[in-house]
Amino acid sequence: MTTAATGENRAELRRDLRELIDTICADYPDSYWREVDEARRYPEEFVDALTGTGCLGALVPEEFGGLGLGLGDASVLLEGINANGGNAGPVHAQLYTMGSVLRHGSDQQKRRYLPDIAAGKVRLQAFGITEPTAGSDTTKIRTTATRTRDGYVVNGQKVFISRVQHSDLMLLLARTTPREEVERKSDGLSLFLIDLREVDGVELRPLRTMVNHETNEVFFNDVHIPADALIGEEGRGFRYVLDGMNAERILIAAECVGDGRWFVRRAARYASEREVFDRPIGRNQGVQFPIAQAHVHIEAADLMRWKAADLFDARQPCGAEANMAKLLASNASWEAADVALQTHGGYGMAAEYDIERKFRETRLYRIAPVSSNLILSYIGEHVLGMPRSF
Repeated sequence: MTTAATGENRAELRRDLRELIDTICADYPDSYWREVDEARRYPEEFVDALTGTGCLGALVPEEFGGLGLGLGDASVLLEGINANGGNAGPVHAQLYTMGSVLRHGSDQQKRRYLPDIAAGKVRLQAFGITEPTAGSDTTKIRTTATRTRDGYVVNGQKVFISRVQHSDLMLLLARTTPREEVERKSDGLSLFLIDLREVDGVELRPLRTMVNHETNEVFFNDVHIPADALIGEEGRGFRYVLDGMNAERILIAAECVGDGRWFVRRAARYASEREVFDRPIGRNQGVQFPIAQAHVHIEAADLMRWKAADLFDARQPCGAEANMAKLLASNASWEAADVALQTHGGYGMAAEYDIERKFRETRLYRIAPVSSNLILSYIGEHVLGMPRSF
C-alpha cells in the first residue's frame, strides 16, 4: 500500500486506492449486502477484509502506524465502497472519530490508542452526542460527567448511537459544568474517550430503523471513568466536536457521490436494456433526461466535495465548503436514487434489484449527521451574513 503522497504522486495514489477498493468489493457483491441488510447484521467479513489493507487507519499519521493520508485520499475509499453497491456506514466513523484524539488528545492517549486503531485491533466507531431531548441543540444535552477523586461518574442517555456493539471505544460528550453556571451555553461540555471494555453501567437498547445501522439508545448509569479519559481541557469539548465535523461532512459527501454514481449507472443500464412497446425505455426522453440530469448534479456536487477536501488538507478554513458539499451531494444522491427507482418501475421495489436497499441507505444523509435545514441556516448566517434563524 502506498502511503502519503503529494504533487504528481497524488493522482496515482488515488488510482491505487480506487483499484484496491474495487478489488475488495468484487468479493462482496450485491448478494452479500442484500443478505447483510435482510439479516440486519454487521458486515463483519467485509470490515475484516478492509481492515487487513490498513485502509481504516488511512488518516492516522505514519508515526502511529497509519497510512498518513489526506482527507481527500480517505474520501476516495468511502466513495468507492458505495459506488460498488456497498455501504460505507459501518466503517466511516473509524476514519474520522479518531481525529479528536489526534488533534486534542494527550501524548499518552495517542500512544495508547492510535497504533491499535490504525492496525484495526481496536475499533473506535461509537460517537455519543445526540440525546432524546436535545436533538440538534447539542448545548442542551443532559448527560453529566461529575468529577470524583480519581475520575468522573457519567449519568445520562444518548440516542441514535450506531454500532456500539462493534466498538471498543466511544467518544462521549457530556456536561461537566451545569448550563446555568457557564457564560456561553457551549461552555462546560467535555469530551471523553471511554474504553467500553473496562467500564460497567453502560446499557444498550437497539432501535429498529429504516436502514441497517445497528442504532441504539445508550444509558449511562453511574459509569466510573478514569481522569485520563478526558480529551483536552475540561469544558472545551464542544469546540473539539465542531473541529471534527468538517471532516465528517466531507467524507459523507464522498459516500453520497458514490451512491449517486451507482444509481445513475444502474438506471442508465436498465433504461438501455429494458424494452417496452418494442423499444428500449431509455430512448424516451422522459426516461433519459432525468437520469442525465441526476448525473450532472452528482458531478457538480463532486466538485464541491473536492474543493472542501483540498481546503481541509491544506489546513485552510472550510466550514462553508464542507457543509455545501454535504448538502449538494446528499441532495444529488437522493435525486439519483429516486430516478433509479422510477426508471426500474415495479422492479425497483424488488429486493433482488438492490435499488430499494440503496434508496433507503442514501436517504439517511439528508438528515444525518446534520440536516439540510441546519446547513442552510449555517450558510445563511455565516456566509451570507443574515440574522441567526434559530
